[in-house]
Amino acid sequence: MTESQSTSANSIAAIIKERRSIKQFKSDPLPEGLLEELLNVAVWAPNHGLREPWRFIAFKGEGAKFLGDAAFSLIKRGAADPDFAAKRKEYLSNIPLTIIVVMPEDPRQREWDDDYGAVSALVQNFQLAAWEKGVGTIWKTDPYIYAPEFRNKLGVKPGEKIVAMVHAGYPEVVPASRPRTEAAELLQVVDSYPESGSLE
Repeated sequence: MTESQSTSANSIAAIIKERRSIKQFKSDPLPEGLLEELLNVAVWAPNHGLREPWRFIAFKGEGAKFLGDAAFSLIKRGAADPDFAAKRKEYLSNIPLTIIVVMPEDPRQREWDDDYGAVSALVQNFQLAAWEKGVGTIWKTDPYIYAPEFRNKLGVKPGEKIVAMVHAGYPEVVPASRPRTEAAELLQVVDSYPESGSLE
């Protein structure tokens, strides 16, 4: 490994550890062209056979208000508190950028799993690339993204799945980190052939 590669690896590790899920965003819009720049990094996610099983629908400005309206009735339907839906609508309508990440649902289980893994890796790539630029994100899978009414309004086609709704913008509040379980506690290393012929 060269010195530059070592520095790069350390930088990636730091970004992975420093990234936070951001819920409160400043109202400032993101610079023109930044979305495409971040997505062009994200699409380097590993994907089997280079199928590139993803497409994107982005909402900003007046588009964010359309997204809030599309979600409003569905949130209201499932909320016990009548004010909750209105607050969520206002929240969605004022996020600087929201990206809906969509994948085709392959009827073959292995391919479906491969594609879902690839799209998830793409979303993480996007979040990390954004964080490097000072942009916060949060990956959401709110219940209404599964509703046919919401999917139809957004142009999600039959046979497609919304994998993620990613909110993005400059952070208003960056939460403190929360500890992670040490990998050693969850790791099983097999370095000899089991006498029983199986792991127990």
